[in-house]
Amino acid sequence: MKAIWNNEVIAESDDTVVIEGNHYFPHESIKKEFFKSSETHTVCPWKGTASYYTIKVAGKENPDAAWFYPEVSELAKGIKNRVAFWRGVQVEN
Repeated sequence: MKAIWNNEVIAESDDTVVIEGNHYFPHESIKKEFFKSSETHTVCPWKGTASYYTIKVAGKENPDAAWFYPEVSELAKGIKNRVAFWRGVQVEN
């Protein structure tokens, strides 16, 4: 699977986990040069507290377009150390 934004592959892995329709990529599969930590956090009742990344490619920013759970609940242990995408990031095979 590939995550693509602004015509750039920002993550690529054959090992994604799909939960609620979102592909969670291994953290080590993201191209870190395109990611910057965000101050945004949200809470999912069953997964835990999410942290976000802003994606920056070729001078354009996509705020909070990637998220991950630094600490996951027991129910969500399958997505520990994984990153998912939204806000226009295409995930395709």
